Amino acid sequence: MHRVMREPLLQFLAIGAMLFALDAWVGRGTSPESPAIVVDQAHANALAAQFQRTWQRPPTPSELREAVDAWVDDELLYREGVSAGLDRDDEVVRRRVAQRLVLFNEGMAASVPDEAELQAWLRTHPTAYRIAPRYTLRQVYFDPARRGARLNDDLVAARTQLARDGDASPGDATLLPAHLDDMAADDVAGVFGGAFANAVDRVPLGRWSGPVTSGFGVHLVRVDARTPARMPALAEVRDAVERDWLHDRMQRANRAFLAMLRKRYTVDIEADLARAIRDDGRRLASDGAP
Repeated sequence: MHRVMREPLLQFLAIGAMLFALDAWVGRGTSPESPAIVVDQAHANALAAQFQRTWQRPPTPSELREAVDAWVDDELLYREGVSAGLDRDDEVVRRRVAQRLVLFNEGMAASVPDEAELQAWLRTHPTAYRIAPRYTLRQVYFDPARRGARLNDDLVAARTQLARDGDASPGDATLLPAHLDDMAADDVAGVFGGAFANAVDRVPLGRWSGPVTSGFGVHLVRVDARTPARMPALAEVRDAVERDWLHDRMQRANRAFLAMLRKRYTVDIEADLARAIRDDGRRLASDGAP
C-alpha cells in the first residue's frame, strides 16, 4: 500500500480531489446567476475621493488600481463571509448594519426646509434660541469670614465711599474680576453663580447697590449697562434652527420607520423572560428608581 501511494498518478489524483473540494467549498455560495462584482466610474470616483481625504492629494493611476483591487478583495471576502453565515450572531456587524439602515432612512427623510418651516420652528421653540441679557458691571468683594460682625457696617461705609469715589477699593482681595464688560447672563452665572446673576438683573442702573450674595461671599455691585433678553430674528440663528429642524425631522422619520417595521415582524418574548422583565420593572417603580 505504501508503494502504491507513492505512485505519481495517484498523488496527482489525490491533489486534484483536494483542489476540487476546496473549490466547491469556496464557491458554494455562488452560481452562474450570482451578481457580478462591478466597479463603475462612480465607484472609482468614490475610492479616489477617499484616497484624497486621507493623503491630501489625488491618487496616481497605479494607486487607484491598488484601491480598486483592495475593494474587490474586500467585496469577495464579504460575500463569502455572508454566504458562510459569518455575519450571524456578531454584535458588531449587527449594530453596524442597523446604524447604516438608520443613516439611510435619515438621508431619505432629510430635506432643505423653507423659510416658513424654519420660522414656524423658531416660533414654537422660543426658549431654545432666546438671547440672554448682557451686563456691564463693577463689583467689590467682601469676605464674610474676614469681616465677621463688622460686615454690615463695612458695607454701608464702603457704599458711601464708592458713591463719592467710584475708583475706590474698599473691599477685600480676590481673584474675581472687578469689572465685566458686556457679558452674557450665563457667563456671569458661570463666574459668580446663579444667585448673583439673578440679582444683577434687578439692581438699579448707574449706582452702587447691595449687598449681593454669591457663592464666594457678598458684593457691592454697580450695573452700568444692561441689555434685556430678547428673541432673535431668524437670520441671527438660522444655522442652529435649521440644524435642530433637520434633527427633529430625522428623529420622527426613524420613529415612523421603526413603527412600520414592527408591523412587518412578530416580536415573541418567552413567557418567563417577559414576566421577569415586567416584575423587575414594577419593583424598580416601587423603589422609586428611575
